[in-house]
Amino acid sequence: MSCCVPAAVFYEAESGNLNQEVLLASRPLNGGLRQNDLSVPGIHCGGCLEAIERTLSRLDGVAYVRANLSTKRVSVHWRGDSPPPFISALQAIGYPTHIHDFSTDNIDPMLSRLLRALAVAGFATSNIMILSVSIWSGAETDTRYLFHWISALIALPALAFSGQIFFRSAWRSLRAGRTNMDVPISIGVLLAFGMSLYETINHGEHAYFDAAVSLLFFLLIGRTLDYVMRERARIAVKGLARLSPRGALVVQADGIQIYRPTGEIRPGMTILLAAGERVPVDARVVSGMSDIGAAIVTGESAPRPVSAGVTLQAGTLNLTGPLTIVATAAARDSFLAEMTRMMETAESSRTGYRRIADRAAALYAPLIHLTALLTLIGWFSATGDLHRAITIAIAVLIITCPCALGLAVPMVQVVAAKRLFENGILLNDGTALERLSEVDWVIFDKTGTLTTGQPRLVDEPSITPEVLGLAAAIASHSRHPYSRALSTAGADCLARLPSPDAVFEHPGCGLEYREGETVYRLGRPDWAYKEPKIERSESGIVLTANGQQLATFRFTDELRRDANAAVATLKCHHGFGVEIVSGDGNETVKRLAMRLGVPARAQALPADKVKLIKILTMTGHKVLMVGDGINDAPALTAAHASMAPASAIDVGRNAADLVFLRESLTAVPVALALARASRRLIRQNLALAIAYNAVAVPIAISGAVTPLIAAVAMSGSSIIVVANALRLRVGSKTSGLENGLAPQAAKPTAYPEPTQ
Repeated sequence: MSCCVPAAVFYEAESGNLNQEVLLASRPLNGGLRQNDLSVPGIHCGGCLEAIERTLSRLDGVAYVRANLSTKRVSVHWRGDSPPPFISALQAIGYPTHIHDFSTDNIDPMLSRLLRALAVAGFATSNIMILSVSIWSGAETDTRYLFHWISALIALPALAFSGQIFFRSAWRSLRAGRTNMDVPISIGVLLAFGMSLYETINHGEHAYFDAAVSLLFFLLIGRTLDYVMRERARIAVKGLARLSPRGALVVQADGIQIYRPTGEIRPGMTILLAAGERVPVDARVVSGMSDIGAAIVTGESAPRPVSAGVTLQAGTLNLTGPLTIVATAAARDSFLAEMTRMMETAESSRTGYRRIADRAAALYAPLIHLTALLTLIGWFSATGDLHRAITIAIAVLIITCPCALGLAVPMVQVVAAKRLFENGILLNDGTALERLSEVDWVIFDKTGTLTTGQPRLVDEPSITPEVLGLAAAIASHSRHPYSRALSTAGADCLARLPSPDAVFEHPGCGLEYREGETVYRLGRPDWAYKEPKIERSESGIVLTANGQQLATFRFTDELRRDANAAVATLKCHHGFGVEIVSGDGNETVKRLAMRLGVPARAQALPADKVKLIKILTMTGHKVLMVGDGINDAPALTAAHASMAPASAIDVGRNAADLVFLRESLTAVPVALALARASRRLIRQNLALAIAYNAVAVPIAISGAVTPLIAAVAMSGSSIIVVANALRLRVGSKTSGLENGLAPQAAKPTAYPEPTQ
């Protein structure tokens, strides 16, 4: 794309709704000015900046323009009642533009700080360890002295930069007259570094820079993972909020149409809803017919027809025709806002969950530092030699450095995440493995989870190839899911495609095709027949010629691959209750439940799913929710653990703890088995770390361990923990995955009786 594009002399006016969105997105400045920020992805050189600024500065009302090459953003200051046509002006010279949404690119400053600190600490640790190996191998005195100084020069800036995460927190706590976990961490790091620096200055044989920096590095790993886990829940809520439109076209009492922000829409207001727009607030249809994508409510992928009198929920998508609706609730009281609140409430109830390593460290770290302090006091009192007392106390700190404890959980999680990925499963939340290992009840959504979510034409022997080809040809002019399935099924039978001008789509009803004196209708039976039939198929459409039936097409939603095997595996091993909870109709849910041999609940709203999970939780069960839709997001968040397929929408994937990428549903039992195996290895690692310290601490306190031996022992304990974590393998006896799941010792009782 050329950067030196001449400015256009005429710009098309923005459409009414876009113009109103530009105005809503602007913010007031001093002197009657307003500012808009535009995103222009096509900016890539200085010539682009010049062309954009020159073009926009020529528009009436524009007072200031500044384009930024690095951010690819343009800031415009303008005055007047209506914004100048920024977007069409830039599009006219070859720069596609849209209103910049700051909520999509905010960089979390705390996460950036943690990642930078972790990178610096990791770099310092690796380099100091290389020098330490040379020293441990028997370096000469001058070489050892040089390496100690090099280690000090690396450790000092690393501790000053990376240690701020802990030092500032510890200082704030001490200033407030209390302590937290960062206080003993900071004392241990600074004491180890201070003693190492003293030994280096005095040409001492041993220095402990490696222990100080590596301790900081492993602690930062845990701190970063913990922060990322908490932030993940907020992403799901933000994704749900984005489904709400900025505003809608409201018809006032005098008939004038005005674009109002969603927050200003009140019950009783009349709204014009065009095809392709989302419903801004809960409303009732006054006039018009259309198809509504209600997956946000029911989870069912097939659109449902709506007409006058039907109630619509906020966030649902109007697909095929314009509607006139009347608001029945304000934005803050609408369905979408309720779902957001449900997710936030469910997430806050999970904040009390603490990882095993956190609970162990809460007792471990203060105890070790107290032990080191008592060792210092005891040896100084016994010998009067402060240097020797400090050296032994430092040896106690080094040999009991919580590196092994710090690795006990993260290393198993890393290996488990790799094993899960090898099986097509992504781990969104590091705490999910521990929660998943406690699960004893599994709830499946239907559409898109147990099934593929894509309708497929059921073979009908009575349908001839000629009729199927005709129906497929008519269906090819629509994007309705049933039309797509029909055109795919009849692709080999097509003789010719009707002219687009001869096919008319009736929103909410179906397609009409005129050929001579014959009128073909493909769609809802009560619309297609000359005389409406009483019998209806909830999963089918009909083809008629002048009101007389030619064929009935029924569709089914195919089971996801290995769904029977996955459900059977869960049912056959003690301890798992399996249930289907879906927003679909009774007939389809019951049919699927009978096929899989599990109980089911149909026509369940998002609030019903959350309520069921709460009831199960109150009776002592740990629930795994497996779902894919927006309507499943609150339940995914409320459950003890959750999974979603990769085909799920963004909100569902963000709300889930694990996402499986492959079509096979065996990902669920595999994930459960890996979680249980991971729990066993974590407990083993914690036991190894405790056993190591139980043996090493008394020896270190006795003064029989030099700092060098302490450092080797500390490294050895870490290696043992890592090696144990690497034993986690799918299909191995150590992981308990021989048959997909390890059986429970006892079967839970008092399952709630599901309804059909």
